[in-house]
Amino acid sequence: MRDQISAAVQPLDFLEEIWVNDVVNLVWEALRLRRLRAALLQAAAPEGLHHILQWVVAKNCEEKWAIDWAARKPEAVAAVNGTLAKAGLTMDAVMAQTLALKIDEVERIDRMVAGAEARRNVALREIDRHRATLGAALRQAADAVEDAEFREIPPSLTEGEAA
Repeated sequence: MRDQISAAVQPLDFLEEIWVNDVVNLVWEALRLRRLRAALLQAAAPEGLHHILQWVVAKNCEEKWAIDWAARKPEAVAAVNGTLAKAGLTMDAVMAQTLALKIDEVERIDRMVAGAEARRNVALREIDRHRATLGAALRQAADAVEDAEFREIPPSLTEGEAA
């Protein structure tokens, strides 16, 4: 990832290399947080399923079904899928319930992602600003050279002519 971002930005000096490293770290952080958010919801799915089954199943077997379903036991998976289908529900309903149960954690992760993305954008703006400042300084120096008055300097005397 660093090579790809560095190739796209093509840092011009050490400061830009530091900012590129910051960008790479912040992109990686945002990606990692998004994966963790998905993993959180996946890990909490049995809890969401348990809540759904409490509402759908009259008997007191929903917790065992949720545990066995999470363990991917075939009989539990079949029972859960059948029960959800009879209630007109899908796994989307389970994931919606899971999200409702974990919304505070998901929002916290989303804020962390947004913070990483904001810091990434600041680093990219700093590169742009640095380049604009460098470009302006180079233009000013070039203009100064073009506007300078030149005078012809006679060739210096050679050593033999000096006497």
